[in-house]
Amino acid sequence: MQRADGAPIATFSVEIADDAAEREQGLMRRRTLPKGAGMLFVYPSERPVAFWMHDTLIPLDIIFLDGAGRVISVHGNARPLDDTPIPSQGAAQYVLEINGGLAGRLGIGAGAVLSHPAVAAGRAAIPCR
Repeated sequence: MQRADGAPIATFSVEIADDAAEREQGLMRRRTLPKGAGMLFVYPSERPVAFWMHDTLIPLDIIFLDGAGRVISVHGNARPLDDTPIPSQGAAQYVLEINGGLAGRLGIGAGAVLSHPAVAAGRAAIPCR
């Protein structure tokens, strides 16, 4: 993750969930998530999305990103085992889940940018190196 000016915020090692089955499973039933790890959900195109914490045992920050990899909204510390929908607050193509509270501690918020090979180089706000 980087600030809009390109200054680095954090680097995460992410698992990719880029098909319907992987996106449906997500991080459910995991008891831990290593610091610096996460899951990147990749959708074929931008759309409003909503997540929930069904069968998810650990608190997560859910970071919604547009097709260029820019953060459009962050839901911090999503409550484990809660079935309440958490909407993207706009059209998202990528969603990054990381340990709960980490986004706030690192300063990840609207306008921050994800640089990852999953973000098409022609659309990426900051292309992956």
